[in-house]
Amino acid sequence: MAGDCSIVCPVPVPCATCRFNWYQRFTKGPQQRPLTPGDKGWLAARNFLDPFSLLAVTGEAGISVAADSHSPYGPGMHGFGRSVGVSITEDMTDEFFGTFLIPSLAHQDPHYYRMEHATISRRIGHAIVQVVWTRGDNGKGMPNYANLAGFAADDIISNLYVPGRETALGATADRYAIDLASAPIGNFVSEFLPDVASHIHVQIVIIQRIINQVVKAESGGSL
Repeated sequence: MAGDCSIVCPVPVPCATCRFNWYQRFTKGPQQRPLTPGDKGWLAARNFLDPFSLLAVTGEAGISVAADSHSPYGPGMHGFGRSVGVSITEDMTDEFFGTFLIPSLAHQDPHYYRMEHATISRRIGHAIVQVVWTRGDNGKGMPNYANLAGFAADDIISNLYVPGRETALGATADRYAIDLASAPIGNFVSEFLPDVASHIHVQIVIIQRIINQVVKAESGGSL
């Protein structure tokens, strides 16, 4: 990740002088050029391998197993390992479909674009609307297929390996609806948390990841 100088430095410089900017994913403006499928694949891999994301997954799994030793994952280190494995697999699936495959096929820009200079009410509306309507590679508006189709793909695949999960059509449809309804929460984090972080100087990536994990668990994404 640190080798990608373009994500921090405005002009080409040796990577040895670049410092990775964890806030870049929130503050970056429109792309200078459309992302290629390779770019989207790299973005998916970088998101998945983000050390803060992996740390949050590990912490959430430990808390879940400690809080409920009778969960489908089981108690102790065995349950912890199973929970971590399931969460990591879900993240990998989500990044593959939501950041790489569907945006590549649909020519969709997988980034979330903030409206940091707009009014609070407009920013709230913007975060909600982007769940279903986003930006294409050509800069024009388009349906957010990464969410509309990606949530369904994630859930269907998760039915194959998540322990203790209801796999009937009705349960799957309910989880899909909950995923869409809770999706604005992640957008609110991306939209507003950098404003707070800029004042208190904290790393916000791990905070966002923890919130996403809690939302996923509450919506039935992990159980």
